[in-house]
Amino acid sequence: MITLLAEAAGDGRLTLSEHSERAERAYSARTLGELAVLTTDLAAPAAQPIRLDGRRPVAGIFSRERRDGRWVVPERLTVSAVFGEVVLDLREAILQSQRVTVLATLMGGTLQLIVPEGVTVETTGTALLSTTSGPRAPGPPPAGTPPAPVIEVRTFALGGRVKIVRPRRSRWRGFSRRRS
Repeated sequence: MITLLAEAAGDGRLTLSEHSERAERAYSARTLGELAVLTTDLAAPAAQPIRLDGRRPVAGIFSRERRDGRWVVPERLTVSAVFGEVVLDLREAILQSQRVTVLATLMGGTLQLIVPEGVTVETTGTALLSTTSGPRAPGPPPAGTPPAPVIEVRTFALGGRVKIVRPRRSRWRGFSRRRS
């Protein structure tokens, strides 16, 4: 029970004062019913509206690793793809800063970066027998708008590939709106 409360405080599902109050109540509980009440209102970690990044590197080693959905992207993210693939889908992600640095090590692997409109991607680094493909910068922002977020991909690649994808807007969505 104390471990569940500590995890909830670490994930942000409980404040520190709520955690200390519930831990105190858990230590003084005499029945299972008193313990069960302490965690019934907490969402399971998988059911949280935002997945917190545990500062672990994303590694696709002879496999495919994917980060997508609503997750918090740290200011520096380490990615490794060794004869595998890593997909970072940033369309619903929350960037911790205006400039995010992705430190990518690719050895015969692929990093696929899916970025939303309005995000600039800069690629730098050392590459041997490697490629980078896809649109890196959106069109110029309208006057008076804040600067666009920047994703800097620093690559060390040996036979790897960085693929930048910007999903297109469907033409059918606009057509169906005009008809109604």
